[in-house]
Amino acid sequence: MASTTSVQDRRRATIERMTGAPPLPRGARPPRWSRARALLRSSSAPTETRPPLGPPTGVWYGILAVVLVFVMLGLVMVLSASAYTEASLGNSPYGVFLRQSMWAGLGLLGMLLLARIDYGVWRRIAVPLALLGVIAMLAPFTPAIGGSINGARAWVRLGPFSVQPSEFLKLFVVILAADLLARRDKLMNHRRKTLMPLAAIGAVGAGLCMLQGDLGSAIVLGGIVFSIGWIAGVPFAPLALMGSVSTAVGVFFVMSSQIRIDRFTAFLDVTGNKDHLAWQTYQGFVSMADGGISGSGIGGSNTKLGYLPYAHSDFIFAIIADELGLLGAAAVIGGFALLVLFGVQTALASSDRFGMLVAGGIASWFGVQAIVNLGGVTGLMPVTGLTLPFFSAGGSSLFVSMLAAGLLLSVARRVGDRPPTPVASTPDTATRSTSSRRASKRTATSRKRANRRAVS
Repeated sequence: MASTTSVQDRRRATIERMTGAPPLPRGARPPRWSRARALLRSSSAPTETRPPLGPPTGVWYGILAVVLVFVMLGLVMVLSASAYTEASLGNSPYGVFLRQSMWAGLGLLGMLLLARIDYGVWRRIAVPLALLGVIAMLAPFTPAIGGSINGARAWVRLGPFSVQPSEFLKLFVVILAADLLARRDKLMNHRRKTLMPLAAIGAVGAGLCMLQGDLGSAIVLGGIVFSIGWIAGVPFAPLALMGSVSTAVGVFFVMSSQIRIDRFTAFLDVTGNKDHLAWQTYQGFVSMADGGISGSGIGGSNTKLGYLPYAHSDFIFAIIADELGLLGAAAVIGGFALLVLFGVQTALASSDRFGMLVAGGIASWFGVQAIVNLGGVTGLMPVTGLTLPFFSAGGSSLFVSMLAAGLLLSVARRVGDRPPTPVASTPDTATRSTSSRRASKRTATSRKRANRRAVS
C-alpha cells in the first residue's frame, strides 16, 4: 500500500509540475448532471468528444528541442565523418550527407504528423502493424532485394536506398506490447493471458533479428519488452525468467560461431587485438584521446581519414569526441539522459495506461540503444554494429527514431487530459425531453382510467 501511494503521489506531483493543474483522482469521472443524464437516455444521445488540448508542457518542448538539436548535430557530424572516405572512393563527398538529410526531412514530417495524432489511434492497428513488421523482417532473405553487411543479412535494397526492417519492428513492438499490457492490467500474473503473449512478442522479435545475424537489434528488442513489462507491473520472477532465457539464447548464438566468439571477446583485450579483431575499437580510442577537452574542431579528426572503419555509422561517437572534445561528448551523453528523463516524466504523468507504457517503452528504447552503442565505442561492451539514435548514418534508424519521438510527443501533449465527456446540449433540449416523457406517462394513465370506466 505504501509503494502504491508513493507512485500516485509522484504521478500527481509530475502532472502538477507539467500542467499546473492537479489530475482527476484515479477512477473519478466528470460530474453527470440530471439534464445530461436525460439527454443520454433519449434516442438522440450526443456523441463524445475530448475537451480541447491546453498549451504544450515544458517537457513537450524539451523533447522537441533535444531531438532537433540531435538531428542537426548528427547531420553535421555525418558530413564531417563521411566526406573524405566517399571522395577517396570516387563518390561525391556529399552523397551520404544528402541521403541522411533526405531521411531527416521525411522523419521531421513523420514526427510532426505523429505528434498531432492521438496516440490511442495506434491501438486499433497494433496487431496488423506487428504482422507487417514480421513480414518485413523476412524480406532481406529474398535474393533479389536482400542485402548483407558484415555477416548480417538485415537490409532490403530498393535501388540506391537500403532499409533495415528491424528498426520499424522496434516501434511496432512498443505499440503491441503496450496494448497487450494495457488490456491485461488486472491480470499481470496470468500465465496464459499475459505472461506467455508478452514472452512470445519478445521471442519472435529478438528471434527474427538473430535469424538475420543482428544481435544488437535483438538486445534492444528484448530490452524494450522487458522494460515495458517492468513498467506495467509484471512480477519480477517471470521477468527474471524471461531475461535468463534470453541471455542463454544470446550466449548460445554467439558460441555457435568461432568468428562471433572472437569478435565478442576482443573487447576484453583491445590492446592485444588492436591489429585485427579490435582494430576498430582501438582506433576509436585514439580518436577520442586526440579530442582532449575542447576537441580538434569540426573536420579536424585524423582517424576518419581511412583509419577508423564505419566512422560515420556505428562509431560516430568517436568522431564527436575527437572534434568536439570531452565537452561535446558529455553534452551528447547528457542529452540522451535528458531525453530518457523526459520520457519517464511523460510516462508518470500520462492520463491512461497505454500512454504510460508507450512513453516508457520509447524512453527505454533510446536509453538501451545508446548504452549498447556507446559501450561498444568505449570498449566497455562488445561491438554489435548498432547505430547511435539520431546521429549515425542510416536512413532507417534516423527515420524511425524520429517517428518514435513524434509518438512520445503525442503522449506528452495529452498529459493530464481528461476522459471524453458528453457534448453538452442546451437546457431547453433537456427540458423538452423530460417534459415529453412526463406528458406521455400522463396520457397513458388517462387512457387506462377511461378504459376502466367503460368496462364498469
